[in-house]
Amino acid sequence: MTASAPSRLAYIDWMRGLACLLMFQTHAYDSWLSPAARQTKFFMYSQLLGTFPAPLFLFLAGISSALVVDRLRQKGVAANQIATRTMSRGLEIWGLGLAFRLQEYLIAFPWAPWTDLFRVDILNMLGLAMILMGAVARLAAGGKGIPLCGTAHARRLTLCAAVAAALAIALLTPLVWTTWRPRFLAWPLESYINGVHVFDQPQAWLFPIFPWVAFAFAGMAAGLSLLSDWSRRHEGPALALLGAGGVALVEGARWLEAQPAELYPVHDFWHTSPNFFLIRVGFLLGILFLSYAWCRWGLRTRAFSPVIQLGQTSLLIYWVHIEFVYGRFSILPKHAQSIRGASLGLLTITLSMLGLSLLRTRVLPRMKLSIVN
Repeated sequence: MTASAPSRLAYIDWMRGLACLLMFQTHAYDSWLSPAARQTKFFMYSQLLGTFPAPLFLFLAGISSALVVDRLRQKGVAANQIATRTMSRGLEIWGLGLAFRLQEYLIAFPWAPWTDLFRVDILNMLGLAMILMGAVARLAAGGKGIPLCGTAHARRLTLCAAVAAALAIALLTPLVWTTWRPRFLAWPLESYINGVHVFDQPQAWLFPIFPWVAFAFAGMAAGLSLLSDWSRRHEGPALALLGAGGVALVEGARWLEAQPAELYPVHDFWHTSPNFFLIRVGFLLGILFLSYAWCRWGLRTRAFSPVIQLGQTSLLIYWVHIEFVYGRFSILPKHAQSIRGASLGLLTITLSMLGLSLLRTRVLPRMKLSIVN
C-alpha cells in the first residue's frame, strides 16, 4: 500500500517531540547522576546529544514562522499586520519566559538568588527570535508590503534575508563573546547578547542572541525553501535536497575547521565557532528529512505516535518537567544516582509527560465540551 503524504505539521511535530525526548535525557542525567557516573563515556555521549534540543526548538520555531508569514501573505494580509501578529506572538513567548523564571524563583525561595529572575533561558530566546524574524520578514516585504501577486518574490527576499541574518549572527558570535563584548550594557541586557549573566564572562549554558537566534533564522530559510511552487509539488525531493545540503554543510564545515588559518583571536569550537554552527545546522536539515521520511513511510503511518504527541504540547512539557528534574520537587535525589537509577527516573518522567500531554489534548477538550453542552 502506498503511504499518503504526511501533514506538514506531522513531521514538524515529530521533530519537536524528538527534541523533547533529547531534552528529557539531557536534563535527567545532568541532574541525577552521581559524580562517579558523570565521569563515564555514557554521560559524555548524553551531553553530546544535549547539544541538539535547543537548536531543534529554535530551528522549528523558524520553520513555523515561515509557514505563518507565507500563509498570511497568500491571503493578502498587509505586511504591517503580518509583522504585528508574528512579533506579538514572540512577545507573548518572551513574557512566558519571564513568568517561568519568576515561578522557579518563588518555588526555590529563599535559596535562589534574585539574579535568577534575569537569567536568559530558552523561552526568552524563542520569543526574541520570533520578534526578530517578524521584523526581518517585514523589512524583506519592503515599502508598504508585497501584494498577493508578489508573494513568491517576497518569499525569495525573506529567504535571502534569513540566510544573511543566520550567517551574520554566527560569524559575529566569537567576537561578541570576546573582543567585541558590549561591556557598556548592564549585565541583564548584555546577557541577552552573549549570556554573561553575573559572571563577567559569557556562559555556555545560557541562551543569548549570539549564537542561538541564528538557528531560528536557519529554520526560517529552510521553511521558506519548502514553500516554493516546485517544493510544494515535489515535497519529498525538496526535503531530500535539504537533507543532502545538510550533509554538504557538515562536510564543508569540517573541512573549514581543519584549515590552519584562524579568523578570530579566540577559538572556541564547542561554543562560538561558526563551523560548529554550520555542522549543527547540517544535522538539523538531515533530521528534518529523516523526520519526514519516518512520518511518510515509517511506523508513524500505522500507529499512534507518542513522539508527535509530545511535540504537540512541547511548551507545556518543557514548563512542567523542569521542576521534577532540576527543581525542589525532583523525583530523585540529585547528583546521587547510578546510570540505571537515573534511567528509570528518565523513563518515569517521559511517561508522565506523555500522560500530561494526552490529558492536555484529549481529556481536557472533552471536559470543556461536556461543560458547554
